[in-house]
Amino acid sequence: MATYQGADGWEILGDPSRRAIVQCLAERPRAVGELADELPISRPAVSQHLRVLKDAGLVEDEASGTRRVYRLNPAGVSALRDQLDMFWKRTLQGFSEIVEDEERS
Repeated sequence: MATYQGADGWEILGDPSRRAIVQCLAERPRAVGELADELPISRPAVSQHLRVLKDAGLVEDEASGTRRVYRLNPAGVSALRDQLDMFWKRTLQGFSEIVEDEERS
């Protein structure tokens, strides 16, 4: 598996397995075994993907007995949402400028 230090969240979520893990964790926190039961990848693969997601700040984990339970990291998800909001605002501004230019013509 490739190394993702310094990669942004969008690059990390480019992998379909990681997106599927994030979708599962959006529903509720889960342990590695629970995720592996729901996804078409092995437990070791789930663990590797979770490590990448954790390093990117998109998930966090907590010990619960002998297992680790993973959940989405609100700060990491919020940062992605902030970027989407910025993209959306820029897009709307661009459309607004086009309309204003056409109205002036």
